[in-house]
Amino acid sequence: MGSPLRILHVVVNMNRGGAETLLMNLYRNIDRSRIQFDFLTCKEGVFDQEIQRLGGKVHRIPYISDVGHRGYIRELINFFSSHKEYRIVHSHLDKMSGLVLKVAKDHNIPNRIAHSHNTSSEGSMLARLYKWYVGKAILINATHYLACSDKAAQWLFKGQKKNARVLKNGIEPGTFMFSPQWREKVKEEFQLDSSAFVLGHIGRFNKQKNHSYLLDVFAKVAKENKHVYLLLIGDGVIRKEMEKKVHHLGLGKRVIFSGVRSDIPSLLQGIDLFVFPSLHEGLPVTLIEAQCAGLPCLISDTITNEVDLGLDLVKFLPLKMQEKWVKEINLLSTTSKNRSTNSASALTEKGYDIRNTASWVEGFYSAI
Repeated sequence: MGSPLRILHVVVNMNRGGAETLLMNLYRNIDRSRIQFDFLTCKEGVFDQEIQRLGGKVHRIPYISDVGHRGYIRELINFFSSHKEYRIVHSHLDKMSGLVLKVAKDHNIPNRIAHSHNTSSEGSMLARLYKWYVGKAILINATHYLACSDKAAQWLFKGQKKNARVLKNGIEPGTFMFSPQWREKVKEEFQLDSSAFVLGHIGRFNKQKNHSYLLDVFAKVAKENKHVYLLLIGDGVIRKEMEKKVHHLGLGKRVIFSGVRSDIPSLLQGIDLFVFPSLHEGLPVTLIEAQCAGLPCLISDTITNEVDLGLDLVKFLPLKMQEKWVKEINLLSTTSKNRSTNSASALTEKGYDIRNTASWVEGFYSAI
């Protein structure tokens, strides 16, 4: 057997974000004797060592925020000039993929994939304007378009949505199935008694995830219910700001900041209600995981309804009506509901079983 086909994935870093989690789920489940993943990153990531153990390479160049527009292009040129072995480049930088794929095309890489994981750009007005400008290069330099949802495809590939394929954010269903034993262990870790009703959220601390709004909602709920707690899993640039807000609201004993965790399947067992008031999303893998764990989910109506697995676990709420969030949380906190245990079949039916996703990806890469 010959050497495996090596795919170069371009990301900022391999930390526990949605796109990165999908990539690792795929990497663990593909036939690595046929397909190998390498990564072009800009910062150290928590998955770097595992990637290397699985046979992948982690390359590093400075990011645009460190070296500027021209400096970043120069780094890309230097990289592709010295790494002529790649025939497939798969970029996960949303609008910024325009820069990567243009340089890849200039270096005669025949297969150039743009992958949309979101429905809006982040940053200041100036930053979004810049991303819009470089994003225009995607349609003339990409040879293939992938997206996590129809909505994400519509955003990044305007005019070419019909040519985009949806690659669903698959997970390993068995690892998320409800476990009463793990539920007790999580409650013990955070020193919560059996009567505690735990709201949970997983996501980077940035504007998109809308933590400030979530804390405002929780503050109103906490006034009426002394048994409700909020578990925030993740880290990011506004975490300290949110910690200060929690202190200002007098909720220090009711809000738990767990930081970045690798045991998400276990932590989901200790949560009673998943809350997700994002301003925009592509299709969050965390919501697929939460439903697989049998968790009811309250999410903003800005998120595509493609995320609903049909298990009667998802309710969409408008961000403009904060009191609806408060009312719904109060209602669910006093209504006992058995955790669903039949989610695995629903995931498979909807196309979110990672084994099927990995098989499709292998065929896709081999075909192109």
